[in-house]
Amino acid sequence: MPFEPPTHSVERSLRATCGAKVVAGVDEVGRGAWAGPVTVCAAVTGLRRPPAGLTDSKLLTPRRRVELAAELEDWVEAHALGHASPQEIDEMGMTAALRLAAVRALEALPVRPDAVVLDGKHDYLGDPWRVRTVVKGDRSCVCVAAASVLAKVRRDAMMAELGLEHVSFAFGDNAGYPSPVHRAALEELGPTPHHRLSWSYLDGLERWRHLKKERTPVPPPLEQAGQLGFEF
Repeated sequence: MPFEPPTHSVERSLRATCGAKVVAGVDEVGRGAWAGPVTVCAAVTGLRRPPAGLTDSKLLTPRRRVELAAELEDWVEAHALGHASPQEIDEMGMTAALRLAAVRALEALPVRPDAVVLDGKHDYLGDPWRVRTVVKGDRSCVCVAAASVLAKVRRDAMMAELGLEHVSFAFGDNAGYPSPVHRAALEELGPTPHHRLSWSYLDGLERWRHLKKERTPVPPPLEQAGQLGFEF
């Protein structure tokens, strides 16, 4: 299905309205997974013409995503990734974990952005960052689309590496998301150290239900938000 290519209209608007010269697009992947981290990419692209075919990573084939990510790594002005581990997700909840991963990505950039374009309608980042939320920004905004592709390809590669250690879970195919193979492995073997134990999938696994963690979400301390982040 044909799709409209993303543009720089949001970045130009931020330049015109608030003088933001360095604009970072931010997108996440892994929010709905049962296993693995939530990964956020922050990408600074400037106003140059993007590589052909850039769009939301979900609209691309796996092969094209990998090819495009390789192009983007050389094309973007800067990018960085941040992760929040399954344990951090269990401890603080997804919204706080997303913020933690996003701050880790943004603070790893070589220059601090003047503004951030966040995919979606919910600002999970907040102060002190100047945030513009854009629904379907991963399709319409160049810097967010670039972040979308880079985040997806990096996290998929991380999960494929974990799949070599936990073959029955087929992480290389499902990237930690729900699938029949993933569920069958959970029923037989129980969760790995890379699974989120506060997730509701455990409610349906009678043998392993006792492992479920109840949590009281607590925002991460500011000093923790600036740490380097979780890597497999």
